Amino acid sequence: MKVIVICSGGMDSVALAHRMAATEDLHALLSFDYGQRHAKELDFAAACARRLGVPHHIIDIAGVGAALTGSALTDDIDVPDGHYAEDTMKLTVVPNRNAIMLAIAFGMAAAQKAEAVATAVHGGDHFIYPDCRPDFIAAFQAMEDRAMDGYAQVQLLTPYVHGSKDDIATDGARYGTPFAETWSCYKGGDLHCGRCGTCIERREAFHLAGIEDPTSYADPDFWRRVAEE
Repeated sequence: MKVIVICSGGMDSVALAHRMAATEDLHALLSFDYGQRHAKELDFAAACARRLGVPHHIIDIAGVGAALTGSALTDDIDVPDGHYAEDTMKLTVVPNRNAIMLAIAFGMAAAQKAEAVATAVHGGDHFIYPDCRPDFIAAFQAMEDRAMDGYAQVQLLTPYVHGSKDDIATDGARYGTPFAETWSCYKGGDLHCGRCGTCIERREAFHLAGIEDPTSYADPDFWRRVAEE
């Protein structure tokens, strides 16, 4: 299938891009500037597209993101430290973000005659992100089937939706993903902070998968202290 991958530049979406390049007809990478607190990750998405030899489209929806207030990713709110399982990480929810991005991606896929859109939602997201859960994925597909009935048929591919972050690390390694060329940290410093939920989850994933983590962290041991609590 001809596939468009939604790629943020993080380890999950870059691993997915490499998987799709190896197993399907990778048509393009699609990224979004939604007014996130830093756009550093988009540089890593662009590098992934160059590496895989496909177009990279960045859609500016910063005006939409500005209306989705109350998130540490779009407002002037400190990103909380700690594991995703902690209630404080709900501050990183951007309301309806995936639904908005997927709707745009499906429209683009239909216009460009692509047969599928792939996104890297995974089981570790389910706790705090409702638009990463299997029932949302099924409902969104049903909605798009009706929205484009008679015009286009586009599938939503979510190969990681029932898996864990360490499953993604394993899968990414299988398809040669250069994890050093990915960016996860919400804080956007010179190094991954090692303290925010996505840094901790990233560090744990490599540890559980038994794969060397190539990432440099400002606080490389914080994740162990969190795991012991």
